[in-house]
Amino acid sequence: MEYKANDATPQRPEGNRLLNAPLVEMDLIALIEQLKGEVSWKDSDRNSITLFKSDSLRIVLMGLHQNAALKPHRSNGVLSVQVLEGLIEVLTDKQNSKLKKGQMVALQNNIPYSIIALTSSFFLLTLAIEEKEEFTFD
Repeated sequence: MEYKANDATPQRPEGNRLLNAPLVEMDLIALIEQLKGEVSWKDSDRNSITLFKSDSLRIVLMGLHQNAALKPHRSNGVLSVQVLEGLIEVLTDKQNSKLKKGQMVALQNNIPYSIIALTSSFFLLTLAIEEKEEFTFD
């Protein structure tokens, strides 16, 4: 297991945020407040921060202002969306789900989806990445 950390950036000058270690603590309430205080939240329709990143798992905290949307895309793995604040709608070609604080959905891999914020919202996107199949020849 490789330790990973983020370096300082103009947006996040405090830098050196741990992304992968045997144990990574995440204070979601403090991180939401951090995102709300950043220029990206004030100047655009969204802001996000990667909380954990390994070869098999990604956890991203995302904030969308009301009416902002994640355009349709697919994930290379099973995905969950858990609402921490606000109201969002997760849309797929088969079903749509409105989710409020405390609710979540899980999507199997390769299902096209989009997300629309019905109110200013914060949610966790968690992606369990599918391992690439290795082909062997007999």
